[in-house]
Amino acid sequence: MASDAPLTAASDTPASGTPQIGGAADRYAIALLGLADDLRPTDPGATDRIAGDLETVLALYRDDAGFRAFVQDPRYGVAEQRQGAFAVLDRIGIAKEVHNLLGVLITNRRLALLPAVAEAFGAALAARRGQQLAQVTTAAALSDVQKASLVARLTEAGFSGVRLVEKVDATILGGLIVRIGSRLYDNSIKSKLQRLQYAMKGAA
Repeated sequence: MASDAPLTAASDTPASGTPQIGGAADRYAIALLGLADDLRPTDPGATDRIAGDLETVLALYRDDAGFRAFVQDPRYGVAEQRQGAFAVLDRIGIAKEVHNLLGVLITNRRLALLPAVAEAFGAALAARRGQQLAQVTTAAALSDVQKASLVARLTEAGFSGVRLVEKVDATILGGLIVRIGSRLYDNSIKSKLQRLQYAMKGAA
């Protein structure tokens, strides 16, 4: 990531392919947040643990094409979904609360809502804590210095309490894509090449 690259707004609308947060996803997320609140008197770290587990599962959904296809495929029966999903959760060390969430989603034939529920939970928790989530996509993982620089630049741009949610996507080639609230900032090399191609076609 080039540290001095300007952030320019590309769009105010959600990118295609991004799971949308809607009524059903919100209900599951708020119910899970309520469960975390109930656990806090005896388990003070419950909320952070659940949030971390959901972020881990959401990152797997975004980065693992096989898991993503499994979650989205409605042809699997309840037993098959339980067996496959729980095997994945056990492998990556997910605690019982998110296990139970997936169990309920599967029972209700709503497993495809998983990414939207995870995003809704993160957004609700961030709002409660006065934070703003910034979804950051880069071609390679950011260093701590780059993360701090990005948070500082977003703060200078008027966003407060910024928390980064990172995704690595080598297909953007370089640069970064940042979504925060309804704003999309795209400084990826892939996007710049596409704009150059469009310009060249227009000049032909």
